[in-house]
Amino acid sequence: MPTQSRPVDQGEARRALARRTGSQGVRGVRGSRLVERRAPRSLITASIAVAVLFAAPFVYLVWRNVELGADLGEVLGDEITHTALRHTLTLAAAVTLAATALGTTLAWLVVRTDLAGRRVWSAILPLPLVVPSFVGGLALLAAFAPGGLVAEVLQPLGIETPDVRGFSGAFTVLTLLTYPYVYLPVSARLRALPSSIEEGARALGRRPFAVFRTVVAPQIAGSVWAGALIVFLYVLSEFGAVTLLDYTTLTTQIDRAKLFDPSAAAVSSLLLGLLALACVSAERIVTRRRLPFEAVSTAPVRPAPLGRWKPVATGFMAAVVGLALLLPVAVLGLWTSRGLTGDRLGGDGVGSEGVGSAAWNTAWVSVVASVVTVGLVLPLAFLAGRYRSRASGPASVVVTAGFALPGLVIALAIVAWTLQTSVGAALYQTFPMLVLAYVVHFGAQALRASQVAVSAVPGRLDDAARSLGARRWRRLRTIDGPLMLPGLVTGFGMVLMSTMKELPATRLLAPIEFSTLATEIYGNAGDGFYARAGFRSLLLILVSGVLTWALVIRPQRPPELVP
Repeated sequence: MPTQSRPVDQGEARRALARRTGSQGVRGVRGSRLVERRAPRSLITASIAVAVLFAAPFVYLVWRNVELGADLGEVLGDEITHTALRHTLTLAAAVTLAATALGTTLAWLVVRTDLAGRRVWSAILPLPLVVPSFVGGLALLAAFAPGGLVAEVLQPLGIETPDVRGFSGAFTVLTLLTYPYVYLPVSARLRALPSSIEEGARALGRRPFAVFRTVVAPQIAGSVWAGALIVFLYVLSEFGAVTLLDYTTLTTQIDRAKLFDPSAAAVSSLLLGLLALACVSAERIVTRRRLPFEAVSTAPVRPAPLGRWKPVATGFMAAVVGLALLLPVAVLGLWTSRGLTGDRLGGDGVGSEGVGSAAWNTAWVSVVASVVTVGLVLPLAFLAGRYRSRASGPASVVVTAGFALPGLVIALAIVAWTLQTSVGAALYQTFPMLVLAYVVHFGAQALRASQVAVSAVPGRLDDAARSLGARRWRRLRTIDGPLMLPGLVTGFGMVLMSTMKELPATRLLAPIEFSTLATEIYGNAGDGFYARAGFRSLLLILVSGVLTWALVIRPQRPPELVP
């Protein structure tokens, strides 16, 4: 008689699999990935401690509103607040869509096609991230102002220079300066993906775009969402460019009201924090069922042929680099040359005194802050990407939402809490407090990149190593670490470049007589010494470019292409 099949007990199957692989605890199946149900207590404790640290600015905002007796309903009902909120959301949504499309396209062209000069493009494309937004806005205004670079080209042709103030200018500047937030994690994910599936699709006659849409896009969705969220939060907290370009947002309203109406400033800051929390929570709901493919590869990649589109792609890359990097550099170079040649518009020269120490301070404090940030958020990235834990969701939301708060609010929160004790007061305006502000402000960048890196490591490799008797630290050192390295380096690079241009927290928490290139640029530009500001801005781009190449681009070069 034929045997009758009986329904498979999924729980029994999972327990049998756990016994066979030597796993500790019960492992559940989610998608194609095994996820342990019980996380180590030490990992949960460390993640909760990290979340408490990052929650300090939000607790400060609530406490500040209560202390001032702020009338939440009155401020929210004000027409000015409505306008600022509408402008903030409109700009954030538009920039996020544009930067996401731009960054994803650039990453695919550099990593997965036969584009000429891929190594050069991979080194140049992340650099706009280090240009401070106020420098980008100032360069745009100077380029289109009478006597500027663009105006000198258009005026002989009888073309009137357009007005770049308002939404159009802010949208252009922020899109060109934030696309690396998407480009970096997506390119890191693409490097880790095997090309065999894409080659099979192309062998079946699909064109490159169809291969990207149906094969590549689902595999890089996690990285795209991570980068897009960072862009959205960045625009929420943006201050420099929107101020220079006369576009009212919540951050500009906070700056205007901080002296004559502290209650309104506190309410607006709290509203900004609530927007960030809501945004991160919504992103988690959308992506919680979307898991990255368990695929990693170090094999050479066969490029997707661009064919007749190769010149178009090259021109597109050149246009992006020209607008995002070369145009600001040209404007800054013009200011610097005027200072060096004694032009009357160059003020009193470039003022090279103290530049060396400022450049050194910028470099070493940024590297230290980046290393500390990645190391601090890594336990939470493991908890969220490798285990099932109720603590991982709220903790990730708190850490990520902190990126939307202005640096000034985070610095004030740290000062408020540290001055409550004598030990904390002794640490005021010291390097540990400055690094702490950087960590809290930019932890979201490292966390999102680290989560993608942890989730992308195939669970079967960890299971195999566990069954062979490898302990946790050995598995981390020999298996997880090397496979996660591109994503971790990406998070390190984003924190590095963001720290280099951080201004409000540095001005408030830096030790006395400790200057960075960002503080000197802002001070010189505010005093009207544009030649000095231009020279220091060029130096900032140079220092960041060297560090980015040595610490970020070089360790994860594009994979070799098979002809």
